[in-house]
Amino acid sequence: MEKIKMKTPIVEMDGDEMTRILWKIIKDELICPYIDLKSEYYDLGLANRNATNDQVTIDSANANKKYGVAVKCATITPNAARMTEYDLKEMWKSPNGTIRAILDGTVFRAPITVKGIEPYVRTWKKPITIARHAYGDVYKNVEIDVPGPGKAELVFTGEDGEELRETVFDFKGPGVLQGMHNIDKSIASFARSCFNYALDTKQDLWFATKDTISKKYDHTFKDIFQAIYDAEYKERFEKAGIVYFYTLIDDAVARVMKSEGGFIWACKNYDGDVMSDMISSAFGSLAMMTSVLVSPDGKYEYEAAHGTVQRHYYKYLKGEETSTNSVATIFAWTGALRKRGELDDIPELMQFSDRLEKAVIATIESGKMTKDLALITSLPDVTVLNSEDFIKAVRATYEAL
Repeated sequence: MEKIKMKTPIVEMDGDEMTRILWKIIKDELICPYIDLKSEYYDLGLANRNATNDQVTIDSANANKKYGVAVKCATITPNAARMTEYDLKEMWKSPNGTIRAILDGTVFRAPITVKGIEPYVRTWKKPITIARHAYGDVYKNVEIDVPGPGKAELVFTGEDGEELRETVFDFKGPGVLQGMHNIDKSIASFARSCFNYALDTKQDLWFATKDTISKKYDHTFKDIFQAIYDAEYKERFEKAGIVYFYTLIDDAVARVMKSEGGFIWACKNYDGDVMSDMISSAFGSLAMMTSVLVSPDGKYEYEAAHGTVQRHYYKYLKGEETSTNSVATIFAWTGALRKRGELDDIPELMQFSDRLEKAVIATIESGKMTKDLALITSLPDVTVLNSEDFIKAVRATYEAL
């Protein structure tokens, strides 16, 4: 069978540990046998980020801006233990955070649903998509360990020298202090990405913060969303038969738990980080979740929402068998290739992605799965496959479709 031809490369961002091992197997078994793959490759493994002083991450993000579509493997965000393990020059920042900042993007995450993996929330019938703002808040914070009594102040000095000053707290003893920021431009980009994604997927959009308590910070998010919606999207939403509304985040949590799903829930950066893990776990597994970063000017970066599966990697290095779930990584590839096919008008590439995703789901629903799913499935008499054999089983299903 002749391989599917590509016109424009996708940006390929390789990663770390067990997901890096799966990355190669997926390419060898599921991608390259069927597609004449054109990719611009960047090694975002921690060792190479360290060797290049993290320039490789910046280069990969700029390539994403150039070509429009990227697929990314999971990567390590180093902590103190990793500093020693990899002999790092410094504690490099999260590659995801760097890429998100350069693209000014919003992260959309949604569970991959299959029969036999039932949501823990019994009312949920359809996937819930989390839209996570990918700039600022605690991820760009400044912190101080307060040594003892004193006054903490929040000070802004304008370019004209004028000062705005607020007392944060009069400390009577030791404590801790944190400063956060955001910018209107990024909030507006977040809003437009959410509105556009809702229109593209024909889903209702919920947005939630805590503006009753945070009367300036969170209220700014609420106001910018509403202004952009009223000026640019209200008529388009009404025509599409979908709705946008704002609610307090505690109210949103209560409503989500009683809903059937099938909508987009937009959250600020930290809220989205937490709620996407909650949604994915409640639907079954972090390894069963898609994740796509979308910039307001239409650049896309697809990735798995989970980490590098460190524990399985150490077993792999010892020659021990692993049963690592590769579904989210496979779907990162299918998402990127489908979008490339859509942008370049290559229907065969889009059809390939659809067929491969159907093969993944059909494989699991036939009772062939990795250990993490076997532990939570309601299917009887399942077959637990190791990391490589699951991917090979998907290939066999794909060829039989």
